Amino acid sequence: MGTLTSFSFSAVNYKFRLDSVFRERIGIGLLESKKLKRNSCFLCKRMFIKEISPKKFYRIRCFSASNDDGEMKEENLSKDSSVTTVPPPDDTEERRSNKTPSSVSSRPPTMSPIGPAYSDFQIDSFKLMELLGPEKVDPTDVKIIKDNLFGYSTFWVTKEEPFGDLGEGILFLGNLRGKRENVFAKLQMKLCEVMGDKYNLFMVEEPNSEGPDPRGGPRVSFGLLRKEVSEPAPTTLWQYVIALILFLLTIGSSVELGIASQINRLPPEVVKYFTDPNAIEPPDMELLLPFVESALPLAYGVLGVLLFHEIGHFLAAFPKEVKLSIPFFIPNITLGSFGAITQFKSILPDRSTKVDISLAGPFAGAALSLSMFVVGLLLSSNPDAAGDLVQVPSILFQGSLLLGLISRATLGYAALHAATVSIHPLVIAGWCGLTTTAFNLLPVGCLDGGRAMQGAFGKSALTGFGLTTYTLLGLGVLGGPLSLPWGLYVLICQRTPEKPCLNDVTEVGTWRKTIVTLAIFLVVLTLLPVGDELAEELGIGLVTTF
Repeated sequence: MGTLTSFSFSAVNYKFRLDSVFRERIGIGLLESKKLKRNSCFLCKRMFIKEISPKKFYRIRCFSASNDDGEMKEENLSKDSSVTTVPPPDDTEERRSNKTPSSVSSRPPTMSPIGPAYSDFQIDSFKLMELLGPEKVDPTDVKIIKDNLFGYSTFWVTKEEPFGDLGEGILFLGNLRGKRENVFAKLQMKLCEVMGDKYNLFMVEEPNSEGPDPRGGPRVSFGLLRKEVSEPAPTTLWQYVIALILFLLTIGSSVELGIASQINRLPPEVVKYFTDPNAIEPPDMELLLPFVESALPLAYGVLGVLLFHEIGHFLAAFPKEVKLSIPFFIPNITLGSFGAITQFKSILPDRSTKVDISLAGPFAGAALSLSMFVVGLLLSSNPDAAGDLVQVPSILFQGSLLLGLISRATLGYAALHAATVSIHPLVIAGWCGLTTTAFNLLPVGCLDGGRAMQGAFGKSALTGFGLTTYTLLGLGVLGGPLSLPWGLYVLICQRTPEKPCLNDVTEVGTWRKTIVTLAIFLVVLTLLPVGDELAEELGIGLVTTF
């Protein structure tokens, strides 16, 4: 996020109508008679010569000189002074004309200021954000909260710092006087009694802490934010409209995937258009209509995985009273969909809740995907289902080490060591569902895997794993040809980590960390493509040259 930090002027041409209030503000005294005096420019703190007429209506032009040492000679003003004084025009003429008098140059000479910046006219980004940004915590409330919440028995405050993305909150630093979970519960209860629902209290790790807490674990601090600032905004009408449009596009991309899976049955002109890069003239799309009906089972499978994924999120969030946004499905012609973007619409109470909700969706989608994948492999070996099988190149099974090994163990060496393999459409639906789930479990940004990693191991661990993930995607080590579009999608839509929980300090426990670690390991096996030499040794696909 870019911020405006400061700006300055190299030349100023000001006209003032001085009254008593303005004279007191800028510290310039008017003289009743015409006098020539030496003073300091209120913009750049350098010396200038001003001439004030009895009419109290005058002009000042000031340019910083590069060799100004504060000593100016009145007798040299007409030769080398960088300050020009202009006699005041008549009041009537000034009111009649808005044009600059001919005696005053409208283009001041270009002179680069040297020395300190014009501090009196600097505009700091924090002051700008104070006007345009979110509402800050009331200082009166801060004093009341300090007097009623904190003390010897809970948390002894020693320092206060800004808190929040724009410094709109207050961070209380100090010494913890009890078990952190019990202290936090007491503080939340007292805050509700004193201020009602006006503020939210966060327990976070102390920034730049010199060491761990003597009682064990990291040192903690407490952040205070207004409720309307800290809580996510509700879903708007236009967001519902966008979600509906994206869902319709995802249905279309899923049907397109089902049609593409029947490439051995499609008309030659259609196949040539989609496979030949030199083909320019599109074929008659009405030729695809007979294949839409046979493409529906695969489309249903892909959409079913997406819906199971989102239902898993909502079922895990409901008992925790966590609100979720409507899912924004992302269509993709290769996998049917890249999944969906689902936002938290309420603050998470703790890190365990973040891990549970984040993993529930991918686990539900993976369970359905794996079921379809295994059932499809079994049907592919059943002679009774021969009429429903489709032909796919055997090299496609080299796209995933884990799924390729499962296919090799189920279909056998001979089936996968041919140019094409006959498989049931459920295999494709399960493969696409597992691949999409694996992509969403990558530990980066605001993906499900990134949220789970942040909840289980902290934000610093997410930063390290995120950089590693971006590197592997950029090199094509994970995901093969899909690594680049997926990496761009994450950078554009999902790169920002999730906001902290109310209790962002308490650990999640060993078993949750183990599950997250195991899930990341399976993700790597799923997205790791198989090289030609290894594929030949394992019998995954027909490799002619390597």
